[in-house]
Amino acid sequence: MAKRSFSITRRLTITLTAVVTVFWLMAAGFGMMVMQDEFTEIFDSSLKETGERLMPLVVDDLLQQEASGGPRRLEAPTIAHGEDYLIYQVRDSAGSVILHSHDATQAPFDAPLQQGFHDTSDYRIYTAASVDGSIFVQIADAFDHRSEAMIEGGFALLLPLLILLPASIFAIRFTVRRLLSPIDDLRLAIGTKDGGNMAPVERETLPRELQPIAHSVNLLLTRLRAALEAEREFTANSAHELRTPIAGALAQTQRLVEELPPGALQGRARQVETSLGKLARLSEKLLQLSRAEAGIGGGEPVDLSPILSLFVEDARRSPLGQGRLNVQPETLPRLERPVNADAFAIVVRNLVENALLHSPPDSPVEIELQPQGVIRILNRGAALAPDVLAGIRSRFSRGPTTAAGSGLGLAIVSSLVEQMNGELQLLSPPDGRRDGFEARIVLTAR
Repeated sequence: MAKRSFSITRRLTITLTAVVTVFWLMAAGFGMMVMQDEFTEIFDSSLKETGERLMPLVVDDLLQQEASGGPRRLEAPTIAHGEDYLIYQVRDSAGSVILHSHDATQAPFDAPLQQGFHDTSDYRIYTAASVDGSIFVQIADAFDHRSEAMIEGGFALLLPLLILLPASIFAIRFTVRRLLSPIDDLRLAIGTKDGGNMAPVERETLPRELQPIAHSVNLLLTRLRAALEAEREFTANSAHELRTPIAGALAQTQRLVEELPPGALQGRARQVETSLGKLARLSEKLLQLSRAEAGIGGGEPVDLSPILSLFVEDARRSPLGQGRLNVQPETLPRLERPVNADAFAIVVRNLVENALLHSPPDSPVEIELQPQGVIRILNRGAALAPDVLAGIRSRFSRGPTTAAGSGLGLAIVSSLVEQMNGELQLLSPPDGRRDGFEARIVLTAR
């Protein structure tokens, strides 16, 4: 099972988002710890200040009651003003409650009558004592109130994380993709390199980290270009040099066939003639393949109609194409495209020769030129299976046929049409038919 590839952008986005989230949570936790200490100091200071301010008022009220001869006891307020964060009790030296806030209990706080702070299970209590030690004011702050303040403060720290986390994901992804765009540019530049494009990769505009990669790719392209050029030159020179001796040997063999009397020797001579003919066609195809790999497909805009008409007239004079080529329309419309004339002639020649060779004898071959830039070449014959149709573009690949051939024609055509910025479509059977084969060339105007 092939290992699944991964995306650098996706991994960086997830990693950076996770790191930012962890750091934010750590900062929020540290902030809550500091906030808890600060809240404790603020609440304790508030307790102490409230007790110290309330003590003189309580003592003054008690002294006024004693001066008027009344009992030493204050009346608790009867009007409630809602729940208070701080509650208090005023106690005498015996511990009895002589005054309390409206929401404080009648029972004395569980705190000693000593100046300072004391914690119970529910409250933090500050006790303030009078100078003579006969009156004690105890101010209580519930731990629930402090916890509520801490929760609200912590939520205030974490709320931005919930809001900013989705935004940070998009921001990080945008930043990462922007910073990694030179890698995509380098990948696309390398992806365009093939036998017809061996130009060096632009490295000056790349980041410093990617320049060594581009340099290595350019070195590899230089070596590959030299190897391909040597191979093409060897193929072209070999095919070109072989044409003359093969043609001479074929002529001598044909003459020998005519001079020999009928019999075994003449049969062997005809076999040699057939083999030399195959070798001549193979050398011609190799020469065409070499030219196709050299990238001759593109060129200046040229009218393709005269080229097609000239080839059709020439093919009609051959024994194979005599009386079999039907061209529609009879007067070909003008079709101007930026392609090389020789390359277009090679394409048409290979497709028409294939149609003539691989169709039943004396069956018609139809050639149609459409003004939109579509050239259709159709022939009769059994329909090809989809897997065969998909594979016949490869070099030295042939369908189920007994006709002579090298299996290079469609590979040459496919390479040249691609260089023309066109598309080669192979259909079997053609649209609207039950059998046959169609090679369709679609050439765009650009």
